[in-house]
Amino acid sequence: MTVEGTAQRKNARGSSKRTTAKKAAPAKKTSPAKTRTGDRPDQAEQDQLVQLLTPEGQRVEHPDYTIDLSPEELRGLYRDMVLTRKFDAEATTLQRQGELGLWASLLGQEAAQIGSGRALRDDDYVFPTYREHGVAWCRGVDPTNLLGMFRGVNNGGWDPNSNNFHLYTIVIGSQTLHATGYAMGVQKDGADSAVIAYFGDGASSQGDVAESFTFSAVYNAPVVFFCQNNQWAISEPTEKQTRVPLYQRARGYGFPGVRVDGNDVLACLAVTRAALERARTGQGPMLIEAFTYRMGAHTTSDDPTRYRADEERVAWEAKDPIRRLRTYLLAEGLVDDAYLASIDEESEALGKRVREAVRAMPDPDHMAIFENVYADGHALVDEERVQFAAYQASFADADLVAEGN
Repeated sequence: MTVEGTAQRKNARGSSKRTTAKKAAPAKKTSPAKTRTGDRPDQAEQDQLVQLLTPEGQRVEHPDYTIDLSPEELRGLYRDMVLTRKFDAEATTLQRQGELGLWASLLGQEAAQIGSGRALRDDDYVFPTYREHGVAWCRGVDPTNLLGMFRGVNNGGWDPNSNNFHLYTIVIGSQTLHATGYAMGVQKDGADSAVIAYFGDGASSQGDVAESFTFSAVYNAPVVFFCQNNQWAISEPTEKQTRVPLYQRARGYGFPGVRVDGNDVLACLAVTRAALERARTGQGPMLIEAFTYRMGAHTTSDDPTRYRADEERVAWEAKDPIRRLRTYLLAEGLVDDAYLASIDEESEALGKRVREAVRAMPDPDHMAIFENVYADGHALVDEERVQFAAYQASFADADLVAEGN
């Protein structure tokens, strides 16, 4: 299943009818705001939520996870989130202007990505989906390199081994298998590094993820599964995907799971750091469910107003990850207006650089698509190459005819 693979089936699925032995009275139609309960965990689940910074920006303690950061580190987390959000906003705008074919926004998920990304060591390896722009930032991948694939000028844009950050994976859930296999290799090599695999709540329903859980548990692989539960798998809410909180699924495979406030960058950092250290020391895999929210559309081809209520987004806006950290920093006297202004200026400069870089990207060689398909060549690919070359040449012939007239 691909990113957009289920979008075209929404209308068909919604119009299907079921028959039962006994007719029931038609249910009263309710609005999404009345049927949705996934915008916040119930009290029992709330008690299991690891949180170190409340939505109001107040610092709290947790018995199992603690963190002690310097003022410089705290300011760094704020800077990371602001710049990542700016880059993401620019990419969305560029797609709307026709400069990109598609874009998957991370708006609202900055804390989950920056917190977990800053928990990594340089020798750890990351397997992302297609939305981990904040993690890419933490790994030192130039933001402009993320845009080449979405502009259609390359097949990824960076060397995965230069930053231990794998190329984006469009197929839903498959990267968890890649991460598990890589982690098993790390284990056999005797290294003390860890692997982290990112996926969403929708991917948790995929068989690939279940297989990854099985293999990682049986082989005690040093891998952390980081699920960003942003409440929606395109148009499917979480409560239609699972009967239990996602983090509890790990228990059935024999390893621990934990739910963290995905809009709390401090908690995400603390929990991920502990999980990675656990993996490095031979204690096996762990599942982290970052309970967060996708503030924007699934991708720029999606219209979330068709399946979720505005009230839901408003409720989550009050939990904004950047706002809560800024409130805390100001209350503690760790930043002032001049510092915040300097970050805003830096973000504007980043936005300008991204715009200029995208528009300057050269078009790819039209024939490059046929390279590296088979190691030793293939007759069918050779035939297709000849046909495509003739097709391209037909445009040049048409231009010559037009010039002659």
